[in-house]
Amino acid sequence: MIKQTLSGMFLLCVLPQSIAFADQQSPQSDYRRVEPLLDTNSTILDQKLIYPSGEAQLKAVIVTLMPGEETGRHMHAVPLFGHVLEGELAIHYEGTEEKTFKPGDSFIEALNVWHNGRVVGEKPARILAVFIGNRETPPVIRP
Repeated sequence: MIKQTLSGMFLLCVLPQSIAFADQQSPQSDYRRVEPLLDTNSTILDQKLIYPSGEAQLKAVIVTLMPGEETGRHMHAVPLFGHVLEGELAIHYEGTEEKTFKPGDSFIEALNVWHNGRVVGEKPARILAVFIGNRETPPVIRP
């Protein structure tokens, strides 16, 4: 009898917490070791994040730039998640000040704004770039 009562008390204490845990839909609750990188609804320039219409296509690449190398003037018409893996990258967005990104920094790239990135320092820069677009729109637009 005491064993059943203790079991019942355990269920009453644990069950509500389990249900609350199951209702949480964040990645942190789904996995034991999660390191958040970014949670945003806007770009690095505070533009509203908008997904393009059409047949969805996600493209992920690692871009390596050598010391002193630049990306060249370009823009993106689709959302781009960037995460600096190594080195430092300075990006000048047309009409704004230059922003510098270091290892571990994550950002959503500006949409439809001309910009140029360049490596800062003596080490190569490696950037994970994830383009969230569609088959009709190129991920990088050059002048």
